[in-house]
Amino acid sequence: MIDFCSLISRRPLLMGVVNVTPDSFSDGGEFLDSEAAISHALKLMEEGVDILDIGGESTRPGAEAVTIEEEQRRVLPVIEGIRVSGCKTPISIDTRHSDTMRKALQYGADIVNDISALVHDNESLHVVSKAQIPVILMHMQGSPETMQNSPEYDDVVEAVYAFLEERIERCTQAGIDQKKIIVDPGIGFGKTLEDNLKLLKNIDKFHKLKCPVLLGASRKSFIEKICPHTYPQDRLPGSIAAMLSAYQKGVQIFRVHDVAESRQALGVFSAIERA
Repeated sequence: MIDFCSLISRRPLLMGVVNVTPDSFSDGGEFLDSEAAISHALKLMEEGVDILDIGGESTRPGAEAVTIEEEQRRVLPVIEGIRVSGCKTPISIDTRHSDTMRKALQYGADIVNDISALVHDNESLHVVSKAQIPVILMHMQGSPETMQNSPEYDDVVEAVYAFLEERIERCTQAGIDQKKIIVDPGIGFGKTLEDNLKLLKNIDKFHKLKCPVLLGASRKSFIEKICPHTYPQDRLPGSIAAMLSAYQKGVQIFRVHDVAESRQALGVFSAIERA
């Protein structure tokens, strides 16, 4: 049984990606226009998405930071438009910036998804604690600008686990209810191919943190490293393979670009398991 942002389900939750950016690795520029982003979000809702993840700053390897003002100019009208349409689906704001978190919540967001695990901005802990909303803590080595410059670990699984464990402790000390914390090992964020595969193989170990586990492997470049010459839009089979492997290991939430296809794959796989 999963209880996450008022969602109670006996199946995994799907978080649909809406990148309001010109340069995201998979769909950069496709939904930069607010109306296009809103239409895409409503399409994902029709496909059965459980959570909409709205982001206005690309975090692909090598991406340059944008100003907080530009980030808000991109995401706030989209959140507002989704809510004006009558959509009740929970919305996650994908940001590292406390002011964007605060304003996104005012516009109708329900969840904070921070790739820095509330480290980047000192005010973020306070914003999330005060709002008492769910928060996703992700592991990243370095920053998007530098994270793929020769990342190195003695033991990537232990290093990621220790980081997330420390961040959970820091969050609970700040008054955030542990029941509202979700952890994400950060596939592709400061990791080599071998690191990513080790994390995927051992992702069940993160259940010891006693928080729901989220996997964001959709269309990631590690798939291209295994199967060369596959552009992001061609990585659906690899994305589903990673998702189903993690589902077998008890992962509860999947951040995906292809909601309908992912839901179908999970549905068939689950039916076979139950037979």
